[in-house]
Amino acid sequence: MVGSSGEVGAGADYEALLAERDAKIVELEGAIAEAAKSAEAAEALRAEIDELRRQGEEQRVEFELRMAGARNTKAARALLDEHGGDVSKLREAEPWLFEGAVPRQGGKTGLPNVGVASDEGKTMKRWREIAGIADEE
Repeated sequence: MVGSSGEVGAGADYEALLAERDAKIVELEGAIAEAAKSAEAAEALRAEIDELRRQGEEQRVEFELRMAGARNTKAARALLDEHGGDVSKLREAEPWLFEGAVPRQGGKTGLPNVGVASDEGKTMKRWREIAGIADEE
């Protein structure tokens, strides 16, 4: 015990104070170790939750692409970011990626694309007009 003059009392009191201090240190070290374990466990759980969320998002995108009729989900997923993650915008912009989508047609000459015409006579007449050959029928 500490007296009014600042001196330590009997040796037993000093040893008791040291033992009490050592016990407090051990208790605090245990609390620190427990807190570190808890922090590590919490961080591991956060990492696991983040991974599960990422996998869930990938599965959702995969499902949406399959439901939209994507021919190749890997290729579609690679282009999806360019369309803000919107599958319908991707399908509109890149119809070749999807089953049953009608490809966009448009020629720069104004002529029908190859293989589009179903009437051979009409096609020949059109080509004769373009070439300036008179129709001899």
